Amino acid sequence: MEGKEILLQLALIYVFARIGGYISHKLHQPVVLGEMIMGIIIGPSVLGLFHMNEVLHVFSELGVILLMFIAGLETNVSELKSSAKSFTVIALGGVILPFIFGYAVCYAFGVHKFSEAAFVGLILTATSVSITVQTLRELKQLKSKQGMGILGAAIIDDVMGIVLLAILMGMVTGDSNIGATILNIVIYFGVVFVFGFIFQRIVNNYGYTLNLSGSITIIGLIMCLILAYYAEKAEIAAITGAYLAGVILSTTSYRTKISHNIEISAYLIFTPIFFVGIGMSTEIKNIGASTLAFAMVALITAVLSKVIGCGAGARMMGYKLKQSLQIGVGMVSRGEVALIVTSVGLKQGIIESRLFTVMVLVVVLTSLVTPPLLKWTFKGEPEADTAFFDAEEEDEEHEGNHNKQNAELANI
Repeated sequence: MEGKEILLQLALIYVFARIGGYISHKLHQPVVLGEMIMGIIIGPSVLGLFHMNEVLHVFSELGVILLMFIAGLETNVSELKSSAKSFTVIALGGVILPFIFGYAVCYAFGVHKFSEAAFVGLILTATSVSITVQTLRELKQLKSKQGMGILGAAIIDDVMGIVLLAILMGMVTGDSNIGATILNIVIYFGVVFVFGFIFQRIVNNYGYTLNLSGSITIIGLIMCLILAYYAEKAEIAAITGAYLAGVILSTTSYRTKISHNIEISAYLIFTPIFFVGIGMSTEIKNIGASTLAFAMVALITAVLSKVIGCGAGARMMGYKLKQSLQIGVGMVSRGEVALIVTSVGLKQGIIESRLFTVMVLVVVLTSLVTPPLLKWTFKGEPEADTAFFDAEEEDEEHEGNHNKQNAELANI
């Protein structure tokens, strides 16, 4: 595609994204829902005006990476550490139940081959909270106890899914080295932990001396992209690496400055392409009645298994009933993580094209139903993200006091 054509395409997609978001906002729904629906309308499924190409795919990938980076920046690390056990139990519920339900639905629809049914169950265990994160940000609930529960459980869920994928691939193809996969994961998280500890100490103790204020945003962006890259190399989703980069930087006094600067480019340029792109990637023109019925049952299974599994885990760990429901709903969206696993299954010949179509449809539909369901479950909840703006004032005061001290020392 020529440069001038992609420029026009980007401009028009931004126009449609804005229109979809505006209509959704007027209907009291999350903006991301309107952007995804607009993507379906202008994509191959309806009007056929646009198709995902390499440039749009890159923009989309950067959009979701920056979105999860910002979520990491707004994470309360002390809450994350103190609730690790709760997050693990929630993640377990969100892996075990979807796997069992997915296998059972496949068997009910005549898919009796173990590898196929098990792979569908594996796909349904995946959780992608990028859409949930944006919706929670709109609702000002990302820093709530429930928001933290969703983010923490999603990270653990991701690791569990990778291990299960390695095990299943090893059983089916005999080529997967499960031990090597687990070792890669352990090494990655170990290196990130050590690096994060050292980086946080350097920035907090010597940041002002090194005059990092002007360059800290680009340093943070570089860290985000590097950790995302090496997460992919370790066979972990890139969004997990981006989120961890944000978590590391959230422990520094520059977290608000970085988040503010990244948000400007992310929400203006990249994230609209990601959400519109989800809709554009959907092709539902030639789906038959039997496949559609299979997909609808699989969708109901996908939603209920996460709501019940994660919700039950949250309830066991002391969350209130409504909070447990909110966490369960927040884990419903499968997103790009499930799409990647589904593509692997098709390429390896584990699942047939019909199952591939069903799973892609389920992934897209879970992405569409999550924002309105989250809005419904959080209706009437007090805003929880105002503390972040208080922290911004504290950071600015801290930096001002430090600069004042330096000026006083210079005059001695």
